[in-house]
Amino acid sequence: MFKLSFAPPSTQTFLDIRQSVGWDNCSFEMTEKSIKNTLFWASLYEEKKLMAIGRVMGDGAMYYYIQDVIVIPTHQGLGLGNKIMLQIEKYLLENAPKNAAIGLFASNGKEGFYQKYGYLVRDGQKLGHALCKFVP
Repeated sequence: MFKLSFAPPSTQTFLDIRQSVGWDNCSFEMTEKSIKNTLFWASLYEEKKLMAIGRVMGDGAMYYYIQDVIVIPTHQGLGLGNKIMLQIEKYLLENAPKNAAIGLFASNGKEGFYQKYGYLVRDGQKLGHALCKFVP
């Protein structure tokens, strides 16, 4: 049985779940600040262990970004990512105004997961290519 929470995880718990899927982490301080600046959290716990998470970042007006949709490797394929995305979609439907832009960066090979929720792959045709940069 999984328990849904809308509270942010502890900083260390968040760093741990990111690491569980092989993602690089920022400093503890930067991660803590990012957690505090998040608009919305959805987390699934089994007992007291975090199994899946997702969050929404942005300005709360024109732009929203779905970030850190993560399911720990031992629980992937059980529909937990879907449960997280349904909560995120509900939040966006209730809070994002008409014509707001919602973006995300999908992990390689996970684009189809997000397409199920209506997200478009930016293939350069209609919207141009998506670009990103990381500060060295």
